[in-house]
Amino acid sequence: MRHWIQRGLVAVALIIALPAHADEYDTNWYDAHWYYEVDKKSTWQGDLTARLKAIEDIFEGRLGVYVQNLASGEAFSWRADDSWYLASLIKIPVAAQVLAERQIGTLTLDDRLTLARSDFVDGAGPTNWHDPGTPISIRYLMEQMITVSDNTATDMLIDRVGLAVVNARARAMIAASGGNPDEIGPISKLVGVRQGVYGELHPDARELGGMDFIALRQHSVSQRGQALARVLGVSTASFTQPDYDHAFDAYEASGENVGTLSAFGDLLASLHSVQQGSAMDDLNDEQRQTLLALMQRTRSGKQRLKAGMGSGISFAHKTGTQQRRSCDAGIAERTNADMATQGPWVIVTCTRGPESVSDHEHALARVGEALRYSGALGKPW
Repeated sequence: MRHWIQRGLVAVALIIALPAHADEYDTNWYDAHWYYEVDKKSTWQGDLTARLKAIEDIFEGRLGVYVQNLASGEAFSWRADDSWYLASLIKIPVAAQVLAERQIGTLTLDDRLTLARSDFVDGAGPTNWHDPGTPISIRYLMEQMITVSDNTATDMLIDRVGLAVVNARARAMIAASGGNPDEIGPISKLVGVRQGVYGELHPDARELGGMDFIALRQHSVSQRGQALARVLGVSTASFTQPDYDHAFDAYEASGENVGTLSAFGDLLASLHSVQQGSAMDDLNDEQRQTLLALMQRTRSGKQRLKAGMGSGISFAHKTGTQQRRSCDAGIAERTNADMATQGPWVIVTCTRGPESVSDHEHALARVGEALRYSGALGKPW
């Protein structure tokens, strides 16, 4: 885990044990100012700042970047304390909760969940290719949720473990690394995201189900408002937002699935114990390694940070993509590196602005290059 403090300060390892019930989690304590105790004057920080400014000028949107060396504790923030829509990054605490329940024996990865017609959610992933009534293993659902960001798989797993404990898990992971759990908003099911966004256009949309949203997604973004009006049997004149873009902005403002990049960095840090014995008691090394191995197999986002960081970096990560928003976050390690001086690093990046996903991916690839060549990840290679 992180928070080794430089200049001779004693490193503090925070240990928490997560109780069985969501309402018993105590995440009201944390060290909100730990990063101010870390020397932030390394030469690479000024270099990285200049590079990010140049990328943002070309991108014509906004970047958020958080980097922390888990061995030294040194951290860098570029708008990392602003609120960002985290998109599918929230699937990491879902997986962590599943694995915590695997550890205590309330489920196994070979257990099967039956796919219901009401489970279907639009988005990437092969779970939607199965017929209703198909029994699907938790192992398969976990693989698809993390590696290709399968939304239907995610909601099935959330239903299995409970949304309340997923939210408690996310907060506890942040607190375990000394962060502020209040810097992340409530996590929702993926169908809830659709209900929330379309509900900003018309409140009746909150009663729609996954199959309705799959049908609406067949229309271009500019035509979805009109398609929604037909489904609801209302006029677009009754809409409370002018279009889908404004509806998504309004939904993001509600705080669901929103958080600071530094808080999400704290969440990720709880998965990698630099100091032996510093991780959460109910998510042991076997479970953490299972999740990190899944994140290593992520197939989405090959044109994001990994494209810029190069082959010298191993990156266990998760991506997220939504309307005019993209994210890429994980734990990076240099191959054949001395972990006492060279990482590992938590990296959390998000973008907001252009409509084209490729514009976001190009910007994130350039952020990866900036991390590499600035020396943020050790001596450039």
